[in-house]
Amino acid sequence: MGQQERVVIVGGGFGGLFAARALKGADIDLTLIDRRNFHLFQPLAYQVATGALSPAEIASPLRAVFKRQRNTRVLLGEVVDFDLAQRQVLVEQLPNDETAAIPYDTLVVAGGSHYSYFGHEDWQPFAPELKSLEGALDIRSRVLRAFEAAEIEDDSEARTSWLTFVVVGAGPTGVEMAGQIAELARDTLRGDYRSIDTTSATVLLVEAADRVLPNFHPASSRKTARALEQLGVSLVLGRPVVGIDADSVTLGSADGGQEVIGARTVVWAAGVEASSLARTLAERAGSEVDQSGRVTVEGDLSLPGHPNVFAIGDMVRVRGGDGSVSALPGLAPVAMQQGRYVARLIRWRLRGRASPPFRYHDKGNLATIGRSKAIAEIGPARIAGFPAWALWLGVHVFYLIGFQNRLLVLLRWTISFVTHGRGARLISEDAASNGRVTTTD
Repeated sequence: MGQQERVVIVGGGFGGLFAARALKGADIDLTLIDRRNFHLFQPLAYQVATGALSPAEIASPLRAVFKRQRNTRVLLGEVVDFDLAQRQVLVEQLPNDETAAIPYDTLVVAGGSHYSYFGHEDWQPFAPELKSLEGALDIRSRVLRAFEAAEIEDDSEARTSWLTFVVVGAGPTGVEMAGQIAELARDTLRGDYRSIDTTSATVLLVEAADRVLPNFHPASSRKTARALEQLGVSLVLGRPVVGIDADSVTLGSADGGQEVIGARTVVWAAGVEASSLARTLAERAGSEVDQSGRVTVEGDLSLPGHPNVFAIGDMVRVRGGDGSVSALPGLAPVAMQQGRYVARLIRWRLRGRASPPFRYHDKGNLATIGRSKAIAEIGPARIAGFPAWALWLGVHVFYLIGFQNRLLVLLRWTISFVTHGRGARLISEDAASNGRVTTTD
C-alpha cells in the first residue's frame, strides 16, 4: 500500500476552509496551515466594529471545525516561503518558536487579501481596516471612545471633530459600516449621554467614484444612496482622499482643490490588495503579479508550470481558454466555489480522472444598509428594503460556521431588533502607545 497523497492548504479563510471541508473522507493526509487559530466570518466583521456582535460569534476555532475530520490536522504558524522544486512549505512563528518545512504532493494556497492604502501606508494608524478581527476591535474602540471623548469635551470645535465619523470606500463594506455607525448614533446611543446629543453626529461616506456600490446596478446604487441619506449618512462622491492624520481627513477635487474635514475617527474600506503570499508564489514560479498583487493561474486554478500547486480566492486572476486573463470579484462566494472546485479536482486526480476548468456561478450581490434596509441583486432581479434585508440575514446565518454561532447570532439579532440595543459595546484597558483603547468582550 503506497503513501497517502500529502495535501497542504495554506489559509483558513473561505477558500482554504471550504477546500479542506470538501476533502473530508478523502484518502489523503491533509494539513491546514494558518497564522490564526480561527476562521473569521469576515462579512460580519463590521457588526463587531459597531458592537452588534461579539468576536466569538463570528469566529470559529479551526481545531473545533476539523475535530471529526480524521484525515486533517491543523498547524498554527505563518507561511513565509515556498520551495516548489522540493515541494515544501516554509512555516515560521510556530507556537514553540521553531520553524518547519512541511512537505506536500499537492499544495493549495488561499492567502486572501487585505485593504490597500494606495501607497499611503502612513494612513493606516489613523484609519484601521475591516478585513481582520483585530481591525474590527480597533474600530469598535475608536468609535465608542469618540462618544466618550465628546461627552467631556468643552471646546465645541473639538467636540464636533470627535462626533464626525468618516468611512472611506462605498463598496458593500463601507455602506454597511456607515449605516451601522449612523444607527448607533441616532438610535442605540440616543439618551445614553448627558452632555451631548449623539443624534447630531456626522457620518460621512467618501467614495472616489460617482456613486455608492459601484459594482451594483445604477438603480441599486440610487436606492442605497437614498436609504443612507434617510439614516443620516452624508455622501461625499467623486472626491478622493488625499490625506489622513490623527485629527482630520483631506479630500481632493476635480479642479485640484482640497478640503480638510475635522474628524477623529476614520474607517478604511477602499481598495484591496492580494496577500504577499501571491507575490512570493509568483516569484518562485517565475511569473508576475498584477497591480493588485494577484498571481495568474490556469483555468483549473493551478500555477503555470506547476500542475500540483493551486492558488484560489482574492489573490488570483484566472486565465481563460482563449488566453485572456480576468479577475473575479473579491467575494466570499468566489473563494468558496474555488475551494470546493480544487477539492473535487484533487479527488478526481486521485482516481485518474480529468476535470473541466473552473467556472464561477454568480449567485448575485447583497449589501445591508441598516435596520430593515438592504439591497439584493439576483440575476436580473433587484430587491430592496425589508425583503432584501431578510434575505441578507438568511444567507449570512446559513453560511456562518458552526451551529452554535448561527444560533447565537440569530438570537443576538432578534434581541437587537426588538430592543434597538447592541450588547457588545464594551471598552477596556489602554493598550496602544498612541493612547488608543482596545476592546474586549
